[in-house]
Amino acid sequence: MRTSEKTVLTQPYLELTNQGTTVQRFLTQEQHLLGRDAQRADLVLPGDWQMISGCHALLRRSGEDYCLYDGDGQKPSTNGIFLNRTRITPSKGYLLKHGAELRIGQNPHNQVTLIYRNPLGAEVAEMPETRSLSLKNRTISLGRDPQATLELDAPIVSRRHATIEPDGQRYILRDHSANGVFVNGTRVNGSLVLPADCTIQIGPFTLVCRDDVLKVVDRGNQIRLDAWELVREVPGKRKEHRRLLDDVSLAIEPGQFVALVGGSGAGKSTLMRTLLGIDPTDKGVVYLNGTNLRRNFGMYRAQIGYVPQDDIVHRELTVGEVLTYAAKLRLPADTDIAAIVEKTLDQIEMSDRSGVLVSKLSGGQRKRVSIGVELLADPRLFFLDEPTSGLDPGLDKKMMQLLRKLADEGRTVILVTHATANIKLCDRLAFVGRGGRLCYFGPPLKALAFFQTGSDDFADIYNELEKGETIVRQWAERFRHSDDYWQYVTGHLTPGNGNKPRAIPTPSKGTSFLAQLWLLTQRYFQLVRRDPVNLLLSLLTAPIGISLIMLAVGDKNPLILAETPDPTLAPLALRVLFVFSCAALWVGLSSSLQEIIKESAIYLRERLVNLGLFAYLGSKAVILASLALLQTLLIVWVILLGFADPAPTILTWELGVGVTTFLTLIACMSMGLMVSAIVRNASQANSALPLLLLPQIIFSGVLFRMDSLTSKLSWLMLSRWSVGAYGTVVNINAMVPEPTKLPDGSTIPLPFEPTAVYDPSWRNLMLNWGMLCLHAVVYLVVTFWVQKRKDIFK
Repeated sequence: MRTSEKTVLTQPYLELTNQGTTVQRFLTQEQHLLGRDAQRADLVLPGDWQMISGCHALLRRSGEDYCLYDGDGQKPSTNGIFLNRTRITPSKGYLLKHGAELRIGQNPHNQVTLIYRNPLGAEVAEMPETRSLSLKNRTISLGRDPQATLELDAPIVSRRHATIEPDGQRYILRDHSANGVFVNGTRVNGSLVLPADCTIQIGPFTLVCRDDVLKVVDRGNQIRLDAWELVREVPGKRKEHRRLLDDVSLAIEPGQFVALVGGSGAGKSTLMRTLLGIDPTDKGVVYLNGTNLRRNFGMYRAQIGYVPQDDIVHRELTVGEVLTYAAKLRLPADTDIAAIVEKTLDQIEMSDRSGVLVSKLSGGQRKRVSIGVELLADPRLFFLDEPTSGLDPGLDKKMMQLLRKLADEGRTVILVTHATANIKLCDRLAFVGRGGRLCYFGPPLKALAFFQTGSDDFADIYNELEKGETIVRQWAERFRHSDDYWQYVTGHLTPGNGNKPRAIPTPSKGTSFLAQLWLLTQRYFQLVRRDPVNLLLSLLTAPIGISLIMLAVGDKNPLILAETPDPTLAPLALRVLFVFSCAALWVGLSSSLQEIIKESAIYLRERLVNLGLFAYLGSKAVILASLALLQTLLIVWVILLGFADPAPTILTWELGVGVTTFLTLIACMSMGLMVSAIVRNASQANSALPLLLLPQIIFSGVLFRMDSLTSKLSWLMLSRWSVGAYGTVVNINAMVPEPTKLPDGSTIPLPFEPTAVYDPSWRNLMLNWGMLCLHAVVYLVVTFWVQKRKDIFK
């Protein structure tokens, strides 16, 4: 017995745990093989441990300890061996130290934990802290609060994020957070009875609840990506399919800085968006820490940073305001926003530029602010599309050094770039050729040797891959059969969990609807206020245009019934009212045609995180309605100042002209928002303005008589109902004199005849106002539908 105790205390051994079952295997020889196959392995594990390969690991003595290699030292195992999400390879191996903890597989449900013990070892491994809690007979609080039972310190975690409380033989999880809790990949809606042996995801943290014990198995500070045989096809011009990605496989380890390079149209951005999870594939899967990223994007969306090629910041805000609004939108309400913003400014080295407008910054500084917006949530996975595009060589180097620094802090950074001057700062380089073919993946310096350029200029590789599709195909095949492919792709690539498909979650709720509405309204108001010239033009255009009518009509009172019959009065009054409508149409459309399209890149990025569509459109509606109210007051003031008031019929002139003007503006602004959502760029929005106004002018019923089909078509025009409401309030029909009879009994045709369109009744007025409201509602519904269709995940 004493001899046995001495053996346990002096010899190194492996302690392996699988779903609560622990076994020990002692290391006594110069070399061991660990696995389930008793014919090959001498350290044999139970046959029902399916995560273990027949020959899963090779161990060779190295001094007092052992060096561990994946597989048999040549062929890798199926599920791999991981140290902090970095896979141990058959060629490089890992020197074990006392206390070293490794994982086999990536699925927390059936992951095998391997701990190396060497009581006499001179060195002790530095391993991340793991925490386990008993759930029996007590309530557990989870969150960012230091007083929580289990503190989970991350920006996207609320102070009081969730609680787990016992209920007889079961446990109930209650979500109190902004960014949600996921149990077995499904978001918790309020509360949930925890299933047995379940996985809980809170922000970047992964916890496993098993046998009345809650254990943190992953703190989310290490993220790896495995891309398996990615194929993406789109219809070609001649009905054949064109490949954007052609069977691309690669493995990106935690903390690596990876550049995707290649010629224009090669497929770099497509590959990046596929790795990001926002582009679908026809074949293949992208795994994030072993989980199908696209199917579970809702669970990871707050942990991924993405800086598209277009700036994702408002140029009319200061640097500090951009970061503050973004932090309030993305982070829990109980976060110390000021501290987070200050820390982020320091990270992007722009603390001294906090009060400067984004429009005053250089291109490189604007990119830094865009990166800062993503850093607010402290993501561990970072994607950037052409972050150095348009920068001079000095700024290009500074940007690459910043990204290198982010990777050195533990983030996995992936960028698309054309620039090659500083890509030696990267850990891995992926050269993509035409047709989305992977022609090389590995260290940058080895790329020069692989392509046999005979120089140290990466531009020569570009030139080589631009020689044609045949050359690209040859290089892709050469790489696939090279030692580099085995060393940097095959040796690191790891399968995912094989989880079943499920519906893509909608954006996480983040802040509440009212909180988002208030925040977005504040930001939109700030943007409008920061552009005083455009605001003044918007407010004064219609009043100035209407005041010019006074010069045109001279001393006439076009809105007052004349003492003597005047057949020209009604047409003149109608033209004046038509100008009122046209002025409202012009300013209403011009005020809103740019409002969605000009910030499309910002909208798409914020929507991908947690932006609520109702809150976004609601903020537009609130500010535009407020602007319409100011425009209405100015227009009515000019009208009352420049024109004599007509005698009231069904309501006062001031109220009638005010409500009609306001509703016309609201309907026009709603139409402008709809068009702004439909067009692809700001130039199209500007070009659409004449096309929108011309039908309003032609089919208003003022310049031309509307009969049969055209009268029905006029119902689609805002001008028809606007002029109709104005004419009803003025009582245009009363201005039409009796026709003059000739001696032969015939009458002289009048330039304008009474019509039911201007019938001075409440029913007619309500019809006109109601139709303006209906138009506004329809346009806003279409706007919502169009914006919803832009969502990456339907």
